[in-house]
Amino acid sequence: MGKHITDTQRLTIEHMLKSNASLKSIARATGKSLKTVTREIAKRSVESHKGAAGRVPNRCVSRRACARCQLCADQPDCTRKCSTCKWCNLKCPDFREEVCARLFAPPYVCNGCGDEGACVLRKCYYIHRLAHKNYRDLLEESREGANITQDELLAIDAVLAGAVRNGQSIHHVMTHNPDNFTVSEKTVYRYAAGGLLAVKNGDMPRVCMLKPRKSKPVEHKVDSKCRIGRTYAEFQNFLAERPDTPVAEMDSVIGRVGGKVLLTMYFRPSAMLFAFLRDRNDSQSVLDRFDWLWSDAGAGPDLFRRIFPVILTDNGSEFSNPSAVEFDGGARRTFVFFCDACASWQKGGIERDHEPLRAILPKGTSFDGLTQADVNIALSHINSYSRPSRGDKSPYDLFAFCYGTDLLDKLGIRRIVPNDIILKPSLLAK
Repeated sequence: MGKHITDTQRLTIEHMLKSNASLKSIARATGKSLKTVTREIAKRSVESHKGAAGRVPNRCVSRRACARCQLCADQPDCTRKCSTCKWCNLKCPDFREEVCARLFAPPYVCNGCGDEGACVLRKCYYIHRLAHKNYRDLLEESREGANITQDELLAIDAVLAGAVRNGQSIHHVMTHNPDNFTVSEKTVYRYAAGGLLAVKNGDMPRVCMLKPRKSKPVEHKVDSKCRIGRTYAEFQNFLAERPDTPVAEMDSVIGRVGGKVLLTMYFRPSAMLFAFLRDRNDSQSVLDRFDWLWSDAGAGPDLFRRIFPVILTDNGSEFSNPSAVEFDGGARRTFVFFCDACASWQKGGIERDHEPLRAILPKGTSFDGLTQADVNIALSHINSYSRPSRGDKSPYDLFAFCYGTDLLDKLGIRRIVPNDIILKPSLLAK
């Protein structure tokens, strides 16, 4: 008890920082160690792009001596120095940001700084309300999902799969192979019901006869801290600094719970929709698709970086290993960010494009009988359908114009004549 910093103690930290109190005095007032207070401020402080009234928000180290003009091609008649313009930091290829030395020494934040009102540099504040919310969110995320690694799940699968399909129960297998399990029998049944294992409830006749209890689905997050540095607010800051970056949105479309699922990717500039069939809804299956796209057999590194420089997705457990998606060894492939909880509108493009996909594969439809070739047929019809928001051009035509058709050919997506497009379940009727 008493190990965690409370909301009241965080409020005390904020007020004392505004009063320019030393970190030692803050530690005494809160009853915490100096190291704990220092770590709290460094970890929970937030960046701010707040400027200064009446001053140009130029943060370049050379802004006082720079004489460059006409960096903006769309303003050829402008005679002002670029250093006096708010667009200088975004347009100048030689921009190097000046960082305030106060942020590298105690108290590491701008709270209580006497020069704050006239400072145009990037700022950092400790705000108790946001700090406590960040703490609560992290606490909740750390307690969500299945507390097991991907390798441990695969090891359980290796022992269970064959035996259960031979008619043995999970109880029987665990009783006679106790050294192969590090979790309880009830937990294994929960993992099976939640779709984390290759063994399904349908493989166990007695389980199918029992009335299912209402409970939250089981999730397995590879990295419970994956959202740190990848929130929607940080996504917006990323785009503010790189306004011309094309965005891809990513999601999953579920068929039967525990069965095959689709990984969908929506390319915003052209409204192009990609979909990849996966046997299981886990992070490894997502990573496998990205590894293929990154390889020369798929898009290849150069085209991959052009199409997927930044990806926005939701908080599904299958996307909980973003670092493995972002990097191939030491090479950065992309940047991954997450929407806020219960805010699917933040990736509205892919949600809208799921509508024609669901017109072909209605909710409740099992994907177990589908092949990737079937999915490609559906995508061909969806991407050949013209969009009013794109000047009545089809996503296929817009994507092919910008990137060619090599990747589309590899993915098995072809252009369908407008009058032959079918967006009904009959398209895949066998």
